[in-house]
Amino acid sequence: MSAPAPRQPPKGTRDFYPPEMAVRRHIEKAWRESSIDHGFDEIDGPTFEHLALYTVKSGDGIINELFSFRRAGGEDDYALRPEFTPTLARMVAARASSLPQPIKWFAIPTHFRAERPQRGRLREFIQWNVDLIGVEGPQAEVDVLSTAVVAMERLGLSHSDVRVKLSHRGVVAAALHALGAQTERLADAFALLDRRDKMEPSEFDARALAIGLGASATTRLAMIARTQLSIESSADTIAGALGCSPTDAQPLVELNQRLISAGLGHWCDLDFGIVRGLAYYTGSVFEVHEASGAERAIAGGGRYDKLIESFGGPSMPAVGFGMGDVVIGLLLRDRGKLPSDDDLTLLPRPDVFLVSAGSPEAEQLLPQLAASMRRAGLHVRHTYKTTRNVGKLLSEAVKCRARHALILGGELEQGMIAWKDLGAGTQSLIPVGEVVARILAVPR
Repeated sequence: MSAPAPRQPPKGTRDFYPPEMAVRRHIEKAWRESSIDHGFDEIDGPTFEHLALYTVKSGDGIINELFSFRRAGGEDDYALRPEFTPTLARMVAARASSLPQPIKWFAIPTHFRAERPQRGRLREFIQWNVDLIGVEGPQAEVDVLSTAVVAMERLGLSHSDVRVKLSHRGVVAAALHALGAQTERLADAFALLDRRDKMEPSEFDARALAIGLGASATTRLAMIARTQLSIESSADTIAGALGCSPTDAQPLVELNQRLISAGLGHWCDLDFGIVRGLAYYTGSVFEVHEASGAERAIAGGGRYDKLIESFGGPSMPAVGFGMGDVVIGLLLRDRGKLPSDDDLTLLPRPDVFLVSAGSPEAEQLLPQLAASMRRAGLHVRHTYKTTRNVGKLLSEAVKCRARHALILGGELEQGMIAWKDLGAGTQSLIPVGEVVARILAVPR
C-alpha cells in the first residue's frame, strides 16, 4: 500500500488560504501602486533560468544555494530563480538598443532558495524588485528609495517602525585602503563586513588578519563596521569617522542632501557596516531594517553600474532594490497593521448577497438576477441552500460582509424584491426591473 499523500506543504513553503492570500494581495497592492505612481512599468521573467546565469558571476559554489536541475534526456542545467536582478540584467542586455531610456521597471515574482528555513527566510517567497537603469547621479537612488518608503507608508509603517540604512562602497573602499587593504582583497573585506553580525569577534579578527590587515587595522575595521552617523553628517564628519578624505565622502554627502530635499531624510541613517554581500554592487548600498533590529533586513539594494555590461549589454548605470514579503509581513503583524487570523476585512467585500425564500419563482430568478448584476460589474454572491428560514440565510450574507442583501420572497408575486441595506439596517421593496440600477446608484 502506498503512503498517504502529505497534508502539509513542503518545508519552507506556504499555503495561501483566502485570508492569507488577502494579506499577500494587500502587500502586493501597496508595492504595485507605489511603483506605478513613481513611473515604473511592471515586468516578469521565467521562473527558472539557465544555471550559468548565476554561476558565471558567483562561481560554482552558489549551486548549493539553488534549486537546480537538468531536464531528463537534456543537456542544459537550470535553476529556479533565487533573485531577479540577473534576469533583469539579461533582459536589458538583450534589447538595450531598442529600449526607451531611462528604463524604470518593477516586478513581483516568486523566488526560490535551497537553504534552511528560519524566521524571516523561506525556501519560496515573493519579492518586490524596483530598478532604474540609465540615470547617472543620486536622483536615481532617491527615486527608488522613495518608491520603497511610500509603499511602507501605505502599509501603515512610519520612520519610527523602520529605518533605511545607507552606505557607499566607494567611501568604505577608501577607508579600507587607508587601513592597508589591497585592491585585490577588497571583495574579501566587503564580504567580511557584510557578515560581521553572523560571526564571533574572534572569528572576525582572524579573517581580517587573513586578508592582510594588521592587528590595529583589524580593530579599526571592527569600529568601521559599527559606525553609524546622522544623514546630515558633513563630508568632514564622515571622513573623520572612517579615516578617509572628505573628497572620498562627497558622493555619499550628495546623496544624503538629495534624500533630505525629497523629504526622506527622517527615514534614513548612515551605517558603514552595510556593504551588501553581492559583488556586483558598485556605489551606494542600502538596507531597510525594523527599527529595533530584531528582524532580518526588510529590503536591500544599491547601485550596480557594471552588471548590464557583464551580460553583454552596453555600459549603463543602474540602481535597484528587492523587498521580500516574509519579513515585511512579520513586521506588519507585529505592529498590528494586519487583521487577526479570524478577521476577514482584507477579503473582497460583496456588493450584494442574493437570498431565495425557496419558491419556484425565486429559484428561477436568482441565477438570472445574479448574472445580470455581475455583467454590470457588481460583486454578487448567493446562497446555495434551500430553506424558508430567511434569517439563517441572511447570516451568510453578514458573515461574508456583504453590503446589501436581496430577498427573493413572496413579494415576487407583485414584481417586488426585498432590499436590505446590511450596513444601515434598513429594508425596503423595489421593483425587480430596477434592482441593478438601484444597487449601482449606491456609493460603494
